[in-house]
Amino acid sequence: MKEKILIVEDEAQIAKVLKIELEFEDYEVYVEYDGKAGLETATSAQYDLILLDVMLPSLSGIEVLRRLRKAEVFTPVILLTARNTTLDKVMGLDQGANDYVTKPFEIEELLARVRSCIRYRSLVEASGTKEAEAELLTISDLTINLETREVLRNNESITLTPKEYDLVVYLLTNKNKIVTREGILTNVWGYEYEGETNVIDVYIRHLRKKVDEGFSTSLIHTVRGVGYMMKEEKHEDHDED
Repeated sequence: MKEKILIVEDEAQIAKVLKIELEFEDYEVYVEYDGKAGLETATSAQYDLILLDVMLPSLSGIEVLRRLRKAEVFTPVILLTARNTTLDKVMGLDQGANDYVTKPFEIEELLARVRSCIRYRSLVEASGTKEAEAELLTISDLTINLETREVLRNNESITLTPKEYDLVVYLLTNKNKIVTREGILTNVWGYEYEGETNVIDVYIRHLRKKVDEGFSTSLIHTVRGVGYMMKEEKHEDHDED
């Protein structure tokens, strides 16, 4: 069965090129040209990925994204933005974007990110089938329900951004194993990331505040010079940042 991709882009020429390129890659493609129509279409059917322009008539892409996540629609979203500032990118990620591409972009780069986003979603879904029938990932008193995306620690609900959620799922899927920084970039950010690699440190720090602070044991550990590990007990040779 073909993966379904929704494009929400008001520039007709860009939308046309994207549709042609994606259909050539054997995706089933749908197009909307303004925010309200895009939101309605995204919530009326299931898609494997949404390409969402930030600057849209009627509703901005950021607002469409915010409403999708509020409605618990967790379809992966790649933002298409002409803005290249760190603040704009962080805002998009915090609102629930899985990735972003800055215009003008090379079609090969966009296609690579599309493939990676869809592949990562498939890997997460596959990892759930290896756990309990309720699709739970667990370690110590931390539980993640992959179906509802609910994260609990000692029965306390933890609110995560989509990227924080992706990161903790990746760490927990590989629990008791060291994951490298390169592995995190490829599997969580979903492509050969060319920006500053300290983005991992920032997200790990945020994740620790939410998952570890205030609890009796730490689950997220730094393996100096290598990467990170999620495990139940702390070892002295694994130093925290």
